[in-house]
Amino acid sequence: MITCFIRYQIDPFKKDMFAEYARNWGQAIPRCGADLIGYYAPHEGSATTAYGVYDIDSLAAYEAYRERLRNDPLGRENYEMAQRERFILKEDRIFLKLASAPHGTPHDREKKQP
Repeated sequence: MITCFIRYQIDPFKKDMFAEYARNWGQAIPRCGADLIGYYAPHEGSATTAYGVYDIDSLAAYEAYRERLRNDPLGRENYEMAQRERFILKEDRIFLKLASAPHGTPHDREKKQP
């Protein structure tokens, strides 16, 4: 399993458009085969940084997923909206593998404190 992190630089005056974009991906991404963790819009601090995060089995699975996404009506519409409205100024994508598992629980950490 790998996790795709997408970092967006967005127009701070078009945050509502990014939120609509994120909600649309919330429908299309799972339907096309990735496990969406979520889209995150600016709240406090930077007004221009947003993220999208999802899990996928492998880079080969990613390529097949991207093809399904291109052919998905909502996916295609979302791409076109982003290009037309230009609320995304920059987009960076990176694939990472979880290295910290297994994780403890908050209860486990409480027991270890003096």
